[in-house]
Amino acid sequence: MAVETERPTAPPTAAESPAPFAPQSIEETGLSAGFIGDLALKMLYKSGQATGGELAEMLCIPFGPILAPILDFLKNERLTEVKGAAGVGPQAYQYVLTDAGTARAREAFDKSGYVGPAPVTLGAYVGRVRAQSIGSLKVSMEELKKALGHLVLPERTLRQLGPAINSGRSIFLFGPPGTGKSSIAETLATLLKGNIVIPYVVQVGEQLVRVFDPSRHRPLVALDQRFDRRWVPIARPFVQVGGELTLEQLDLGYDPFSKVHEAPFQMKASGGVLLIDDFGRQRASPDQLLNRWIVPLDRDIDFLTLADGRKIEVRFDVLLVFSTNRTPSSLVDEAFLRRIQYKIELKSPTEPEFAEILRRVCAQQQLQYYPQAAEWIVEYAKQRNIALRSCHPRDLMTHLHAAARFLGKPAEITPELIELACETYFVPL
Repeated sequence: MAVETERPTAPPTAAESPAPFAPQSIEETGLSAGFIGDLALKMLYKSGQATGGELAEMLCIPFGPILAPILDFLKNERLTEVKGAAGVGPQAYQYVLTDAGTARAREAFDKSGYVGPAPVTLGAYVGRVRAQSIGSLKVSMEELKKALGHLVLPERTLRQLGPAINSGRSIFLFGPPGTGKSSIAETLATLLKGNIVIPYVVQVGEQLVRVFDPSRHRPLVALDQRFDRRWVPIARPFVQVGGELTLEQLDLGYDPFSKVHEAPFQMKASGGVLLIDDFGRQRASPDQLLNRWIVPLDRDIDFLTLADGRKIEVRFDVLLVFSTNRTPSSLVDEAFLRRIQYKIELKSPTEPEFAEILRRVCAQQQLQYYPQAAEWIVEYAKQRNIALRSCHPRDLMTHLHAAARFLGKPAEITPELIELACETYFVPL
């Protein structure tokens, strides 16, 4: 039996602490030796050759107590053979496939094209989601003000947002466009304290579901051999979907070529925030989308369908945020609004708030701020019946810079440049 190198004794970091410890037997992985063996054969088929240590790294499982006996079995069955060594000890043995091993690997590919870290079981995944739930998280007014300090928001809005976040339930943000709804939703994920771990892949019977998505998840640290490296420590996720969302994307996706399922958005957002942006503009109607959320919103569980027709139950542990420019009553009926626990309206900025936003934008863009600039913009908008929006200062200063470059003038706030920026930005409604 190969001997593991000495384990580090340093205490786990904050990022490592949610991760389970490394399994010390095949039984503790929840997987069969045959499954791990087939996965190792597929890796050798793809790579041509690999050392035992390299295979352990790719599989994210310990070499000595788990992979070493499986590699010995594959060698004894003449599915693999050792072609030299890259160092000292069994971990350095170079493994290649025999003809019989190549045939076995192809059979394994017919069942599933997946090659990568070993999966965790569905039970282990559900248990880990429960252990790191957002339900026990709390945010204070001071923390909320600090997190949203880059936005100019009235005290009323902050007093409404705080309880909504602490509830861990659903939130309906509504109001005119450009009032900061998406920015607020994105900030919410940073307020959910602590880190979590998610698996690369979950196994359900013979089916695999890919959970880790590098485009949606931000890894924090590479786990060492003390921990189960089939899990990835990540910051609590923020997943945003908009008008492109379909009902099909809220269930398991399936690739018929690799025979691997892809987790839906709400599963990838587990432990964090899922923002349904521009709610009401999806191809599916609001009623259809909200019908899909009835069970998760009421019972904190979700049912997903595998390609073979089986249903699996997973925890629905997501701060679900709906953001829309439309009024809630124009989208859904009273029964649905009851299930969306918190309804928060974001209004257009007042004139003092607009001036403060403009001042901050000027500071960021290194422009000398003059209070008259806000007055000029407000007057221009009033004359044309244009409502003020929180996004206007940022956009207008971008226009001002472009106009200054074109005219060969320094970028500074002048009546001429402000008027030109307004003329090319605003459209009377």
